Amino acid sequence: MKRAREAASIDDGMRVLVDRLWPRGLTKEQVAADLWLRDVAPSDALRRWYAHEPSRWAVFVQKYRTELEQRPDLLRLLDDLRRSGRLTLLYHASDAQHNQAVVPHQVLSERRFSDPRIQRS
Repeated sequence: MKRAREAASIDDGMRVLVDRLWPRGLTKEQVAADLWLRDVAPSDALRRWYAHEPSRWAVFVQKYRTELEQRPDLLRLLDDLRRSGRLTLLYHASDAQHNQAVVPHQVLSERRFSDPRIQRS
């Protein structure tokens, strides 16, 4: 995970922006995202409710995980990108511990997503 404001590094690998809104005041060149997955970000309603209040973090995480469960296609895509090389999730928030990249990072770390093209017996 890395703030979108931080300079890109060769060590970042694939850079994926996971914000619903484009980072204010930053150009495409400054963000240097290879992919913008705005639909993996929390819904507008959840994002507004949370309002970057650390006291709401635990509830935010639960609600955001519920939203992510509704988008297995996007989680599978992120997992595929992670399996193919280094993956850096970009976020715009100033809080490195309480931001929208933390939750998908945790979910990806906890699970492996099966490839629907592979049949298992």
